[in-house]
Amino acid sequence: MTVAASFEIEYLQYLGPDGKPVGELPKAFRDPKALLPLFKQMLFVRTFDSKAIKLQRTGKLGTYAASLGHEATHVGIGASMQPDDVFAPSYREYGAQFMRGVKPREVLLYWGGDERGNDFADAPNDYPWCVPISTQCLMAAGAALSFKLRKQPRIAVACCGDGGSSKTDFYAALNSAGAFTSPLVLCVINNGWAISVPRNSQTGAKTLAQKGLAGGLHCLQVDGNDLIAVLEAMRRATERARNGEGGSVIEFMTYRLHDHTTADDASRYREDAEVKDAWTREPMLRLRSYLTDAGVWSEAEEAAWIEECGKRVDVEINAYLETPVQPVEAMFDHLYADMPADLQAQRQQAIEREGRA
Repeated sequence: MTVAASFEIEYLQYLGPDGKPVGELPKAFRDPKALLPLFKQMLFVRTFDSKAIKLQRTGKLGTYAASLGHEATHVGIGASMQPDDVFAPSYREYGAQFMRGVKPREVLLYWGGDERGNDFADAPNDYPWCVPISTQCLMAAGAALSFKLRKQPRIAVACCGDGGSSKTDFYAALNSAGAFTSPLVLCVINNGWAISVPRNSQTGAKTLAQKGLAGGLHCLQVDGNDLIAVLEAMRRATERARNGEGGSVIEFMTYRLHDHTTADDASRYREDAEVKDAWTREPMLRLRSYLTDAGVWSEAEEAAWIEECGKRVDVEINAYLETPVQPVEAMFDHLYADMPADLQAQRQQAIEREGRA
């Protein structure tokens, strides 16, 4: 028999669920103290998440997509990028975007129904949040190709979920990156559920990482609850991209500990035992154990930092709540660079109905 092709997908993990190393740590991430700022960022994101959910429950925020359980993956991705790189997120990667200059108040403004929250004041290279899944992958592929054509040492990073990796947009993006050897890193955040659809019901692929092989990209599967593994995977992928070696598809294995959004009830489609088991493998638990065992973190330090996080988030919440509400016609203002005549007419009608003509 002649074999036309064969492949293997490498799996990265350095910290077990108990926080103990399961092998030799990568040289770049052997100093536990160097991980402290990232752990603190993960705690900040979790604090923000908790308060944002409470805002929604009290009617002060619209539907909100929590990132509970994704902290290591998101923060690891954000820490691995340079300011002039392009980031094309989905709608949940706050941990990465806070590190890139997106303000928590902007996140709240967006989920409060105000499109101004999607116009990031201090993160000009982050694309707006994209609710139609995986369309952002094509945007990132285009940016990556432009960097190559202009000979710029920049890369593009896009995030999508496990469900998003079954979209045509995702396949077109990876095919483009492979064909042109573009500096694109596609991050598939596999949390097991495409809203209510389990992973095994929406693809027959043994791994999601292997989908990149069809386009000629480098592929990895990673324990997305292990910050060190996330950082190492991103280090490899970003170095390859910057060195002209082409793009990568990285599958981050994590879990969505909260409902898909606050409009969802995940108890209707997944078992309590599954969620309970996922809590034993969650990212905060293992990194806290690792840092505590290394003698660089303590309960007292964590309590003090969480209190500080609460104060910082409250400042952002107040800024959001104090932002003047836009007039109703503002719904038209973020659709087109040049608004078509029929929409201009509708906009004027909205103004007139408000009695402000």
